[in-house]
Amino acid sequence: VLSPVSDVVATRNNSNCYITWSASTETAIAGYNLYMRNDSFNVYTKLNASPITGNSYTHTCLVYKGIYKYLVRAVKLEQTPSGTYYNMSEGIPVVSLYGKHKKPAPEDLQGIDLVIFDIQDVGVRFYTYISTLHLVMEACAQEHKPLLVLDRPNPNGFYTDGPILDTAFKSFVGMHPVPVVHGMTVGEYAGMINGEHWLSGGIQCDLTVIRCTGYDHQTEYILPVKPSPNLPNQTSVYLYPTLCFFEGTVVSIGRGTGFPFQVFGHPDMAGDFVFTPKSLPGVSLHPPHENKECHGRDLRLNGIGEISQEPELKLEWIIDAYKKLNSNGSFFIGYFDTLAGTNQIRLQIQQGKTAGEIRSSWEPGLRKYREMRAKYLLYGDK
Repeated sequence: VLSPVSDVVATRNNSNCYITWSASTETAIAGYNLYMRNDSFNVYTKLNASPITGNSYTHTCLVYKGIYKYLVRAVKLEQTPSGTYYNMSEGIPVVSLYGKHKKPAPEDLQGIDLVIFDIQDVGVRFYTYISTLHLVMEACAQEHKPLLVLDRPNPNGFYTDGPILDTAFKSFVGMHPVPVVHGMTVGEYAGMINGEHWLSGGIQCDLTVIRCTGYDHQTEYILPVKPSPNLPNQTSVYLYPTLCFFEGTVVSIGRGTGFPFQVFGHPDMAGDFVFTPKSLPGVSLHPPHENKECHGRDLRLNGIGEISQEPELKLEWIIDAYKKLNSNGSFFIGYFDTLAGTNQIRLQIQQGKTAGEIRSSWEPGLRKYREMRAKYLLYGDK
């Protein structure tokens, strides 16, 4: 029996799906076969004509909007007295919790004794792994399946900041009344979801958290592996809480470059730094301002220092860009309020409020949140 592959990940981007996996430990394999099925045609179909020699594959031109499942099998050419044949490992089915299929369906959990959640989060409300956590907990509770969370350090776990989500703006990028930077590990956050009865109908999940060792909320944790294609390094992880607000504006944050979430700019903005977003399949297929020269600011040298010295959202960067670009009133798009979890930040910027005035307006809610958060912490905090 051949050793199977591991760590299969399928990431959908519009009509493409990028599938990656960790190699089989088997020696001298010929490559891999990749199979696909969806819930309208429940039979696996092989996608590749010859064995795939790498550890990734892009499945293009997805038309069906439902659930796609992928199976990866290692292939080895075996010699026998009667000839040769391809031996294949047992495949690993993958159910993608993406697009319309964000929550495990009852059939996804059939025959499963235990669900394990082992995902590296970055500690920000609109980074949707915690939304997936909520939906996985809810599915487990409804199907009476225990959930085991393998906790991981939060690289942004050393501070909390931002407005508390107004439930009128609840969405997949913000499901709970927490600030933008919530300062919790996924294990702590899962405990809060259970303890505050945020699951549908107030149900609770049979939850077990395996704690981290040697970690507290002042530990500097450098991610050993990038958590997603557009957060390639620690600089982007630190800058993400602030720069993601620009996704609700006309400003580019460097998608389609080698330094996403480390710069910001626009074709009509004044700035010394120049970059041109390009199509990068598997990372950013059609980034904002594709093939247009953008001018703005490079935060790779000084931005991370500003975060380290004053751990807080850098509203000054957003206000500065607004002043430079809003001559025709088209700076904000509708998604900004969804990301912010409130319409107040947009209104305050439009009213000419300073960063300090805006921050003061969310402090009362942040203080109440910190009191609630303290009940669920598993690790030391200052």
